[in-house]
Amino acid sequence: MSKRQENIATLEQRKHNISEALEFFNSSPKVKFNEAVDVAINLGVDPSKSDQNMRGATLLPAGSGKPCKVAVFVEGDMAVAAKESGADAVGMEDLAEEIKNGGAEEYDVIIATPDTMKIVSPLGKILGPKGTMPNPKTGTVTKDVAAAVKNAKAGQIRYRTDKAAIIHGRIGDVSYTPDQIQQNLVALLEDLKRNKPPSAKGIFIKKATLSSTMGAGIEIDLSSIKF
Repeated sequence: MSKRQENIATLEQRKHNISEALEFFNSSPKVKFNEAVDVAINLGVDPSKSDQNMRGATLLPAGSGKPCKVAVFVEGDMAVAAKESGADAVGMEDLAEEIKNGGAEEYDVIIATPDTMKIVSPLGKILGPKGTMPNPKTGTVTKDVAAAVKNAKAGQIRYRTDKAAIIHGRIGDVSYTPDQIQQNLVALLEDLKRNKPPSAKGIFIKKATLSSTMGAGIEIDLSSIKF
């Protein structure tokens, strides 16, 4: 067993605070890119029940550490506002054609106004699997496209429970300070608590695990942070 594997085995024996997790990520063998820091949060919900299949968006105080390309389905004065707010592309039928022809891979977030959904809805088979289909619950179907673009550019992340009732999301990278990671994690945990389904019973936030792109998962001691 390598020294790194021994360190991982030791880490996995107990819960850790944010600083310990980042110290491990930073002391691991370096790679040629700035590794992301991701979180997996186990929730006490039943995703098979529609009212417990959680979906939403959280604006991270320190940003996600990932550049975000945004496309907006909009026209008229709101198209100008979207562009001024930082949108990478705005359009209607022309944008829909671009996405149909492989352009979906170009954008991390796609925003639409309610009246443009007649154009966007047929793109569901393309955007759905990518997780970029506009949805009111994530703030990507809205009349305030300027604010939505600014939030996306500022580091807003979108989440959805998977089949195992786990939320996954990027909350920074290994260059972040422990305080920045903690601020982002707390923002996400608080948002999840606010949106707890009324029908969910028992412990709601069961476990949170941090991992870097090339690193092991480290369970965080939730009692060491306030949320």
